[in-house]
Amino acid sequence: MLPGDTVGSLNAIQRSILIGSLLGDGTLRRQGTRTNALFEVNHSFKCKEYVDWKYAQFQPYVLTPPKARKGRGKRIAYRFVTRSLPVFTHYHEWFYRNGKKYIPEDVNLDPMTLAVWFMDDGTNSRSAIYLNTQQCDMSQQKFLQGLLRETFGIRSTLNRDRTYYRLRITSESTKVFKAIVQPFILPCFQYKLRS
Repeated sequence: MLPGDTVGSLNAIQRSILIGSLLGDGTLRRQGTRTNALFEVNHSFKCKEYVDWKYAQFQPYVLTPPKARKGRGKRIAYRFVTRSLPVFTHYHEWFYRNGKKYIPEDVNLDPMTLAVWFMDDGTNSRSAIYLNTQQCDMSQQKFLQGLLRETFGIRSTLNRDRTYYRLRITSESTKVFKAIVQPFILPCFQYKLRS
């Protein structure tokens, strides 16, 4: 359990979704040290179903429902933010160092967390599954490889993607990976599981 989790904190599903989101595209923001953090969910409008699903899970913490927002170029984003609350501040302190997101060494994965991470930041290309961890340094990449192996028996390699690296699930572990996440993958992301 995360230090500071108390009665009134996130339930198990919310916690799994938040951690999976933080491993993926999710952001916790905090303005200064005196204010609490908020959770921001921001995806392309074509992922509306996914944003709405996350919103339904975090609705008690949100004042304004998701909205479309024009981004750079032709991109239309669909997003919501939670209120700034102590519960999110605990996760911010756990997942951020010097204002930069990093992977805490005591993080745990469960099937829901893995599925959210995959929906947020995973791809399936030529029957290979990738987790886009390019924002992580090499030590964090290796830590995540070990975490996947120890938690689920999933083996991965580091795959160079231009300048950076990302995790590539080995072909032997692809079936295991798919079996674990399949029950939690929303219809709009089923294509990511097709070979």
